[in-house]
Amino acid sequence: MSTDTFTVNVAGIQRELRLMEIKPGVRIAILNILGDYEFVNAASAELAELLKGRDIQVLVTAEAKSIPLAHALSTALQIPYVVLRKSHKPYMGDALQSETLSITTGKPQTLYLDEKDRRLVAGKRIAIVDDVISTGSTLQGLRLIMAKAGAKIAVEAAIFTEGDRAQWHDIVALGHLPVWVDD
Repeated sequence: MSTDTFTVNVAGIQRELRLMEIKPGVRIAILNILGDYEFVNAASAELAELLKGRDIQVLVTAEAKSIPLAHALSTALQIPYVVLRKSHKPYMGDALQSETLSITTGKPQTLYLDEKDRRLVAGKRIAIVDDVISTGSTLQGLRLIMAKAGAKIAVEAAIFTEGDRAQWHDIVALGHLPVWVDD
């Protein structure tokens, strides 16, 4: 590991993740899977194997970086996926919403579940899917909306967890990313 990057390996695919300071003295490795079809396909194949047999009916993710993962998992598992949006569009109708705090921006963001997608998840066993689960803020926002929509969370999954491992013992993940704190 160099001081500027952190090496990860998923299903034989290696990537160098850039380290980013999110507040003074605290750095995280940034995973950006957008456009990285090789990594997304490898990660989704591994996650699909771990999710098989869990009676999942719908995948749910938040906009935007985990969309390719949700799509690839949807294809592998042959089930639909839903994307919670970060802004409300007029076509979304009677959308549900919840607020989260982004670790990368440090700012609040609102997640919206489209009225059409509310019907898709209501009463269904869903899997919450994300690229990285770190502080749990987005995860909590997803959980709140799914509860409002009447969905049952069957499993929560990510490519990586990050930070305090003890906090993420129930998450199905392919690996764990450390957080670097300067002394």
